[in-house]
Amino acid sequence: MANSKRNMPTISSATEISNAEKDIPSTAVKPPTEDDSTKHSSLLSYFFRDCLGHELSNFSSLSHFASWLQRPVDGSALGIFRLLYGAAMLIDIAEERGGGQMDVRFGEPLHCHFPLFNGMRALAYPLMGCVYLCMWLGAWGIMLGYRFRISCLAFLVPYWYIFLLDKPTWNNHSYLFGLVGILLFFTQAQCYCSLDNWLYPRRSRCIPYWNYFIIKFQFFVLYMYAGLKKFSLEWLSGYAMSNLSHHWVFAPFRQVIDPDLIDLLIVHWFTAFFDLSIAFFMTIEKTRLLVTPFMLSFHLMNSRLFVIGMFPWVCLAEVPLFFSSDWPRRISGGPKTSLPQPPDASKEVPKMGILARVRTCLILGYCGLQLFLPYSHFITKGYNNWTNGLYGYSWDMMVHSYDTLQTSIQVVENESGRVHNLNPYAFTEYDRWTKYADMAVQYARCIEENIRVSQPEMAKNISIYFDIWCSMNGRFQQRSFDPRVDLLRAKWSPFESTSWSLPLLNELNHMRPKLRTIETEVLAWNNYSDVIFVADFPGLTLTNFISPDLINCTLTILEGNVRYRNERDLEPYFLTAGKSIGLESNITHLVTTIGQKPASYLFTYTNKTMLEQGITIDADKLEETEKRSILPLWQEFQHRVTNYQQFLGHIGNCLLYLIYGVPIPLAARERD
Repeated sequence: MANSKRNMPTISSATEISNAEKDIPSTAVKPPTEDDSTKHSSLLSYFFRDCLGHELSNFSSLSHFASWLQRPVDGSALGIFRLLYGAAMLIDIAEERGGGQMDVRFGEPLHCHFPLFNGMRALAYPLMGCVYLCMWLGAWGIMLGYRFRISCLAFLVPYWYIFLLDKPTWNNHSYLFGLVGILLFFTQAQCYCSLDNWLYPRRSRCIPYWNYFIIKFQFFVLYMYAGLKKFSLEWLSGYAMSNLSHHWVFAPFRQVIDPDLIDLLIVHWFTAFFDLSIAFFMTIEKTRLLVTPFMLSFHLMNSRLFVIGMFPWVCLAEVPLFFSSDWPRRISGGPKTSLPQPPDASKEVPKMGILARVRTCLILGYCGLQLFLPYSHFITKGYNNWTNGLYGYSWDMMVHSYDTLQTSIQVVENESGRVHNLNPYAFTEYDRWTKYADMAVQYARCIEENIRVSQPEMAKNISIYFDIWCSMNGRFQQRSFDPRVDLLRAKWSPFESTSWSLPLLNELNHMRPKLRTIETEVLAWNNYSDVIFVADFPGLTLTNFISPDLINCTLTILEGNVRYRNERDLEPYFLTAGKSIGLESNITHLVTTIGQKPASYLFTYTNKTMLEQGITIDADKLEETEKRSILPLWQEFQHRVTNYQQFLGHIGNCLLYLIYGVPIPLAARERD
């Protein structure tokens, strides 16, 4: 504060009062004081200079900001990040990009894809092998820093093509990987630890600071928005991630805290605070070293808790970018990079050229786009259902968890009235289409095309209906789409709300604590009992066949009114809240919601097979836990090696087919 005081003439003049002036009564002369705006400006300047390490004047105008972005810094830290990012992508290609399962994903002609743009199509399997080969070679080039720009293009074009080809594979970190690759393309990340720099040495080791700024900003948005999305009742209520406290990473906490409190306080509350604040703490110099161990521990724990591929490791590779840009040279003992003195902020900034100004405007435009996209769902209303927008670009990571109870697809021949039940996963291995209207329409049309190919006479006049039951974040099982709507003729637009996409029954949220209590009571009956909670809309009927393996089945109404009957007794029974009825096994039961509001009810049952064989769920889980290694690093390594061998085998088979015509062995999917 001493330095800031010297820059304030009002304070200095107040301290230079002569002895004569001191004799004047205080009522006659008052020392000059700063107004509020000056105080705020001084505090803000202090925060930027002493906490962030930058002068506030750097952001006072476009010219100052452009000069700040253009200032030279050491490029070694960015070079290390480029190397680690490329290595992570080499592993990611065989795993989350589907390289190890190319034959299943692209080798079957009837396989359904869910592209963002309906005109996109998957290439023939041998050509898709070439696409993956191009992406793989590009990742090698990025890691080694060889022909860097060409390598980035060779990686990014196939990456985004495969990414946009299948929306069910979208997740936030896959989107992040693609964005980082684009940003690296425009930087000079090949200036250090690269073959390009070794073959063609640079005269200067410096690169413009904007190379760092744009990548750090992207990760800043990742953390900040992940925290903002978690500061909602949906996350803070503790229903999104349940039972994580039983994982071994929380073993130290279980010694002092109840598992339920671990799920609430650590998994939900602390994570929300961590995501929202960690990027700010890493940006502030005074707190950076203090929070770095938390940052490292957080991502290492995530790598054990979730199957999220290279995401934790790419985030760990990004952590050093918050530190000095020349830390690799300091560690290696190389010569220190001589940087020109930064311009004095108090002096006139040198005039920036048109290219620098355009570059600055493009950077600001990109930053604005990234800040806007996660909240742009009021435009793309057609992608909204229980959640806003498609999962993958909103940074709402882990906020929603689903439990799908039943998925049925009926193909109806309209002329004859014949009904065919189709295996829901006959043409895809994904299940995200069960929650999003756009993908449901795409899947229905893909099914129609496949029927037209395999059974052209049947496909002349058909209708396709989906009846999907799932639960989000501990709610009732409910339908996601209206089962009465023919999806081949259903209207859908990306900019209009979808009328046949059924809303989440949030009016029943107050019952979620009660559901947990009831579930605990039912599970306490014996080791073979269970309960299913269901909610349905007025006028819709649940058709439920009860397996002969289940006994002591009961239907209990929680709220609303229903009409019940079964296939043997056609006489209906009207049930209201609090009423129960016993259900026979091995027959179909129909529950119709009547009245003006949704009805909620539950089914309780006992598994007769488990009862007779003495099988307990707890014993099975305990045995599975005992067999599972606490830290299965060797098993994961072996799995990755096997997966990579399969990936390289697929590439080799595609090349042999294209060059020599050698037949390609394919894995077949079972279909009903």
